[in-house]
Amino acid sequence: MPLRPASAADLPAVLDMVNLAYRGPVGSREWASETAYITGERMTLAMLKTDLETPGAELLLWSEELGGPMLGCVWLQPVGADAWYLGMLTVHPDAQERGLGGVILKAAEAWAAGLGARRVRMTVVNVREGLIAWYQRKGYALTGETLPFPYDDERFGKPGRPDLSFVVLERLLG
Repeated sequence: MPLRPASAADLPAVLDMVNLAYRGPVGSREWASETAYITGERMTLAMLKTDLETPGAELLLWSEELGGPMLGCVWLQPVGADAWYLGMLTVHPDAQERGLGGVILKAAEAWAAGLGARRVRMTVVNVREGLIAWYQRKGYALTGETLPFPYDDERFGKPGRPDLSFVVLERLLG
């Protein structure tokens, strides 16, 4: 499996890729970007270092071959006895439209299952309809739960709309 845990040396490249993919210039890959409604950095080095201190959490990197360039990443974190949170699924913009998102998602689910996960949960900004539909095609279902968007916390960017929230999706594994 071409996923591997990130090292401290990987973090600057991860930050560049995540910020470019989520908040980079609007262009032909607008469905993957949040810039139409959230600006600013998606992740900072301080946030990432804090997140990496979470017990059991994994920042996993994707390369197509051992030692090859990093083309994607995904965050996994235990959130219960049999549940893991999946977030920050990212494919480098230069490698998008090759189906890598689905490949990385399946690999991350297998990784979590290997650690005892029976279900995977995630949150997605409510207005990302194309992304929500993509996850639904991958077997995730909306739970009906929503979480408020942290408007007063600039660590999450600068929202450009008053109606943002997070929807919760979940997929049973196995």
